[in-house]
Amino acid sequence: MSTPVGADPAVVGPYLASVFEDDRWRSVRIELIAAGMSNLTYVVTPEGGVPGDEVILRRPPTGAVLATAHDMGREHRVISALGPTPVPVPRTLHLCTDPDVLGAPFYVMERVVGLHVVDRLPAGYADEPGQRRQIGEGLVDVLADLHSVDSAAVGLGDFGRPEGFMARQVRRWTKQWDATRDRDRPGLDALAARLAETVPVTQRDAVTHGDYRLDNCLLDPDAPGRIRAVLDWEMSTLGDPLADLGMLFVYWPEAGEDRGVALSPVTTLPGFPTRRELAERYATRSGLDLADLPWYVGFAYFKFAAIVAGIVARSAAGAMAGKDTSGYAERIDPCVRLGRAALDDGAI
Repeated sequence: MSTPVGADPAVVGPYLASVFEDDRWRSVRIELIAAGMSNLTYVVTPEGGVPGDEVILRRPPTGAVLATAHDMGREHRVISALGPTPVPVPRTLHLCTDPDVLGAPFYVMERVVGLHVVDRLPAGYADEPGQRRQIGEGLVDVLADLHSVDSAAVGLGDFGRPEGFMARQVRRWTKQWDATRDRDRPGLDALAARLAETVPVTQRDAVTHGDYRLDNCLLDPDAPGRIRAVLDWEMSTLGDPLADLGMLFVYWPEAGEDRGVALSPVTTLPGFPTRRELAERYATRSGLDLADLPWYVGFAYFKFAAIVAGIVARSAAGAMAGKDTSGYAERIDPCVRLGRAALDDGAI
């Protein structure tokens, strides 16, 4: 078996044996299960281990990275803080801040057994429309629970700068678009300008996930509707909770829609709640006024377009070797159209 890049078993094993004070970990098997442009995720199993013995190791991508975008201490901190709350997160086990061990800081957490749904439901799972509705409702309930966490009470009172959060977000992603524009796109420029001029007043500061969607959660294999764990907290901060809801809706196509953004079709299956139904449930559970939600949806499409533009630019520069980015550029104009429709017509 080849040695996984970024997590040498000959290093990880003895290190965990020392940390856990358990010689069973001295020899380990390591499997890379999530890579790409995000943090790297590995399953680490002691030799001779049985199901349930595994742990998860998370570290930044190898090579030069922006430290702020791949801050292991920050990710470890928010998951640890949320452990006692109703938000389902893996239990953290160890944080290593010494870059000499693996070339970068990393942390270790329990492996949660659950279903990772990306572009289809597993055969035989949530076959009934009522079960699919439960998945959607469970997902938005967890989001509302997250946004109801008292950040100061769980030790996250200084986890971000919530004042002026959305205005900074618009500036940040406008700057990102300016730095990676693939060609002249006046519609995207106009959307950015309009968003900057109409930033709504934040109702409540909250711990935000930053990329909350179905495929960043693990579902209970036996109980559709129960979220076993929320993963990928690398973009979390203190900010405006409606930014999370707006972004979730970008990834929530409905039956009969052809939005041109080419995302997972899972939520188009019969039974999944509509975005408006999710919004109503979130409003009831969170107590927030959603009158300005279309602005947040418009911003989410702008942010998504800026992210896609960055991928297109890196691909053109040869920095995305081995990754299929064909068709990505064609996603940008639909995002502009959908973002404008949210602002013009209140479409969510």
